Amino acid sequence: MRRLIICEKNHAAQRIALILSDGSYKRRSVAGNPVLHFERGRDDYYVIGLRGHIVELDYPDEFNDWEGTPPKKLVTADPVKTVNPYAVNIMRALEDLVRGSDEIIIATDYDREGELIGVEALERLEIKATIRRAKFSALTKGEVERAFGNLVDVDYQLATAAETRQYIDLAWGASLTRFMSLASGQRGSDFLSVGRVQTPTLALVVSRERGIRKFVPTPYWMVTADLKKGAGFSASHKHGRFDEKDEATDVVARARRAKEALVESVQQEDKSEYPPPPFSTTVFLAEASKRGLTAAQAMKVAEDLYTEGYISYPRTDNTVYPPSLSLKAILEKLRKSEFSEEAEEILSQKTIRPSRGKTSTTDHPPIHPVDAARKADLKGGRWTVYELVTRRFLATVAPHCESKVTKVELDIGDELFGADGYEIILPGWRKYYPYYRVQEVILPELKAGDVVEVVRIHSSEKKTQPPPRFSQGTLIQEMERQGLGTKSTRHETVQKLFDRKFAKGTRIEPTESGIAVVSALENHARLHDEYKITDAKMTSHLEMEMDLIAKGEREQKDVFEESQAMLEDIIDVLERNKKEIGDDIRKALRKQRSLGKCPECESGEIVEIRKRGGDSFAGCSEYPECRRTYPLPKGLLVQSADEPCEVCGAPKIKTVSKGQAPVVVCIDPKCKGAQKQRYIGKCPQCGGDMTTIQSRKGKRFTGCTRYPDCRTMFPLPQKGKIVPTGEACSECGAPVIKVWQKGNRVPWVLCVNMDCSKKTKKSEKKAPPAK
Repeated sequence: MRRLIICEKNHAAQRIALILSDGSYKRRSVAGNPVLHFERGRDDYYVIGLRGHIVELDYPDEFNDWEGTPPKKLVTADPVKTVNPYAVNIMRALEDLVRGSDEIIIATDYDREGELIGVEALERLEIKATIRRAKFSALTKGEVERAFGNLVDVDYQLATAAETRQYIDLAWGASLTRFMSLASGQRGSDFLSVGRVQTPTLALVVSRERGIRKFVPTPYWMVTADLKKGAGFSASHKHGRFDEKDEATDVVARARRAKEALVESVQQEDKSEYPPPPFSTTVFLAEASKRGLTAAQAMKVAEDLYTEGYISYPRTDNTVYPPSLSLKAILEKLRKSEFSEEAEEILSQKTIRPSRGKTSTTDHPPIHPVDAARKADLKGGRWTVYELVTRRFLATVAPHCESKVTKVELDIGDELFGADGYEIILPGWRKYYPYYRVQEVILPELKAGDVVEVVRIHSSEKKTQPPPRFSQGTLIQEMERQGLGTKSTRHETVQKLFDRKFAKGTRIEPTESGIAVVSALENHARLHDEYKITDAKMTSHLEMEMDLIAKGEREQKDVFEESQAMLEDIIDVLERNKKEIGDDIRKALRKQRSLGKCPECESGEIVEIRKRGGDSFAGCSEYPECRRTYPLPKGLLVQSADEPCEVCGAPKIKTVSKGQAPVVVCIDPKCKGAQKQRYIGKCPQCGGDMTTIQSRKGKRFTGCTRYPDCRTMFPLPQKGKIVPTGEACSECGAPVIKVWQKGNRVPWVLCVNMDCSKKTKKSEKKAPPAK
């Protein structure tokens, strides 16, 4: 029998062929595509990898005329499926391979997208062979052998649910994006993106930002007693927060009359702290964001580790290990990894009882390691993700953390204070998962009736804090709570907010254009109280409908019609408010591009302007009445510093380059204040001023201000903050600078002339290279 195995990517195809052939496969080329061939028993196997979706969904060319095709027409237009240009040769290879095959096995990732990728590729071919499905959650030998020994039927309902999402997202995204872009005059590469999931997600960020901006801090006072019995410890007044300063002051005065505190009661409790639940996709991304990875980066790395056979499938809602998963077998494999000592400790237990979360599904187990890895083999973010996944797994199968909690009540001058102690007796799972940090508070041995020395009574003023901004991880968790998107798409949605310049920062802050889009839709696109385009309710409703399609409880046609009816109503409301929407967004975009007030006409804004070649400069928004312009540094991110220059009145800008601290400087390079800020020292050739300069590619060097008469220049270290010392090198006369680099407590002190024999003055270590 001849069997054809279709995988989602070439890496997965190679891994599966390696496992099933015991490494004996041969590589062939069919229509220019790599195909792996091997014999197994009496059967011939051919394995081909796709490149994700090789079929794309889009509207016919006649709908690409933005001016001639109104947005509402896209709602009911029929998209067409075409083969992606890069996949034409893949389809030719599939035609050749399918023709002689007796059985076709879809071995793409087992989820909605994976099912659709395999089904849509075969839909375009004439197939007489049997089509089967290999369902696996890890690319390990045991898992792959089991999957191909127990083939199942293709889940066409699951593929239909994914296809429904494609059609609905295309209609919503294309029609709303076209309307918003035309209304605001943003065309070409500057179009304004709006999406069924993206916009409610952006609304979450905007809503949080509004709460932060409206927040007014309220002062309050805490009263604390510093006490001592052998060792020092602190106790807080049992009243907690005092909203009035006078009340706190009175309490302090009364308590200060006492020189000793009387222990009224001591309560101790032994606590057993349950390990954290296994990783679902959402929780994994939230934890990875704490390690410095974006959600998109973390998912990309996790997918690579899955394809290479290091971790299980990273797209899952499951937080309960299935009984079929051998936890001891995983620990045995980890004996060969960097975590051999930890694995040995857990295996030495009499029984292993894993923790479990609230969600149990049957598609894939929680994310866990499936093979051993060494730090030397996985560099950078790959090791970060593997270590995170492995440590989480170890924590879930480790013993409980045993701790002791102590609560002490004390009388100080007839005022009641309380001290709370927390001590870890046995670290248990905390030993293996150090990312959850707790502060131990060790109290001295105390019992009721003891007398304690009062060292100091004092009050401290504090202020209430606004709600924190979302990180990428906490935003994805909020999306899951609100029913926005799926485990497979949420990280992509979050990344789009940054790509479309609707959001910025590690702690996510909406840009002016992001706020404007949400505000315009909230003010002018409200259908009724039940559904708003910026509300998660409408999006989550459609998500539930697609879940019902996957279960066979809803027809695709009915969901299409319901979605179209919603979208038509929204477009009607938008059209009636087109002018107001456009005005609001244009105003916000002008504000976002502004670098500050024009010092010449005072009525215009200095904005960044892009030339046709891609370079940019800054100019007044009142052109041609005002022709004030400034050059901008090339290869750097330029942001407004929100303040004018004290010397010339022009806006100050903040320049940001990767690996360097932001630099705030006057936008006018001729300004004496800007030159003074960039001053390094005196030129050793002509006595002019040496200043910091950045090349078009963002590289730092220092050159003489008397250029071109004097062409003295030296390269500068590309990382770290540079501070002039005001000294000249005793060897060559060039300026001496300090370089503060991350992680160093003491700066480098060096001559800017890299050819000078006297490079450093205060360090025996090698000076940082200029490049």
